[in-house]
Amino acid sequence: MQHFTYTVIAYFLPCTCETIFMGSLIHSHVFCRSMFVPSKTMGTVLCCICGVAMPPNPANMCVSCLRSRVDITEGLRRHAAIHYCPECHSYLQPPHTWIRGLEPESQELLAFCLRRLCLPLRRLRLVHAEFIWTEPHSKRLRLRAKVQAEVIHGAILEQSHVVELTIHDRLCDSCTRVQANPDQWTAAVQLRQHVSHRRTFFYLEQLILRHSAALRAVRIAEADHGLDFFFSSESHANKFVQFINGVAPVKFRNDKQLVSHDPKSNHYNYKYTFSVEISPVCREDLICLPPKLSNALGNLGPIVLCTKVTNSIALLDPISLRSAFVDAKQYWRTPFRALLSSRQLVEYIVLDVEVESAEVAIGGSKYMMAHAQVARVADFGNNDTMFTIKTHLGHLLNPGDYALGYDLYAANHNDFEIDQYKGRLVLPEVVLVKKSYQEKRLKHGKPRAWKLKGLNMEVDTTSKGRADEEKRNTEYEEFLRDLEENPELRFNISLYRNKEYQPSEMASTVDGDDVPAIPLEELLAELDLSEEEEENQGADNMNE
Repeated sequence: MQHFTYTVIAYFLPCTCETIFMGSLIHSHVFCRSMFVPSKTMGTVLCCICGVAMPPNPANMCVSCLRSRVDITEGLRRHAAIHYCPECHSYLQPPHTWIRGLEPESQELLAFCLRRLCLPLRRLRLVHAEFIWTEPHSKRLRLRAKVQAEVIHGAILEQSHVVELTIHDRLCDSCTRVQANPDQWTAAVQLRQHVSHRRTFFYLEQLILRHSAALRAVRIAEADHGLDFFFSSESHANKFVQFINGVAPVKFRNDKQLVSHDPKSNHYNYKYTFSVEISPVCREDLICLPPKLSNALGNLGPIVLCTKVTNSIALLDPISLRSAFVDAKQYWRTPFRALLSSRQLVEYIVLDVEVESAEVAIGGSKYMMAHAQVARVADFGNNDTMFTIKTHLGHLLNPGDYALGYDLYAANHNDFEIDQYKGRLVLPEVVLVKKSYQEKRLKHGKPRAWKLKGLNMEVDTTSKGRADEEKRNTEYEEFLRDLEENPELRFNISLYRNKEYQPSEMASTVDGDDVPAIPLEELLAELDLSEEEEENQGADNMNE
């Protein structure tokens, strides 16, 4: 009986406790809901001037009364003038500095205008600044600036301040000299390359534009085998020569000629001339290395291809896939010329390809050794002349493809470097350089969705210049094709979208015939985003 009673108590005890606990919760919840909870409100005081209820502040005055009695923008300029050169689009920073590259309604131009206002930042704090839209031809710039300052008893007041700047046209010193006498220059850079084509200058032109290297040039003129750059200062010309020295293997010398002399002030005026010669070796040239240089490069070649030209020359042995670099000092110490240039390339058709080794990467480019059987396109169908060669383009060529190469079998060359080997050198019959897409381009005359900018240069308008215009256009078209086929070549070049291009439904980065083209994403990433932002900003300003 005692055991049974203990069991009943143990069984009902949890139920009783739970019932009591739940009852307490319900009772407390009802009590809390019936209890009065006051709402939180911010205390207000009366303005000591007009008696309006307001949140308390150290000055005990409302915002309207505080602004009517205190003006933190007192003493700030509401009108200012800036000088603008319409020729070179630069602004004058007093006393004598001209600043270029300030686009309309850009952050750089806004910072320049704020510096011209000379705000007392020790007393004020600039919070925000923006342009107010004005007519482009009004010669006015309007700014809205929000400033903060500490007023009565530590109260902080924020106020907007509108400033109007008047733009006055004024030629800078260099543009004044050009307008007075366009031929007035102090230093001239004569850039020359003694080859039969202008492909190097097409590439240099794009590098100069990308890095704004000729921004200080007074005049640019086209000359025989090169370009002439004229500068108003010797330092500008020297800086340009150093830029060319960093992107191409060159040698240069300078000279000066006395123009005038003032014996009283001991002042001399000189004209400086810089003669810059670029190495005649170009990309895709076939070279026979001198014996001395070949030994210095570890018995490379001696028949090699030039794969890249920067401030050094990249050489590749197409038979053994060995490579080497020759810098400018080493080249001019032992100069050499091309055995055959790109203008002597012959088109071949590939009949058979047999891969010899795996694909390798050399200097950022991929190569694969293979044995190929090729025939000249001009002889195809006329005779049975075929060549079994060794090529480094095994990863690109397939039977039926076309390739460009040098025909050493039928070439008539008279090279001093070959004669130095005294018959110990065995020349290959054919050296392939690159895959050809000429036949596929003729089938589909696809327009380009991109274009390049050019330097504002003076072109020869004489009869000789007009006769060379067709040759120049052909070489420029070959340069554009090289950009499409070689991504490494266009790495340092700015490409711009062609607004006149109308894409079709079948347009793509690579068409059905595997003709290389420049991806559209590459164009958008380099130029169009800024233009769209400027258009959107202009539309927003007009809406305001």
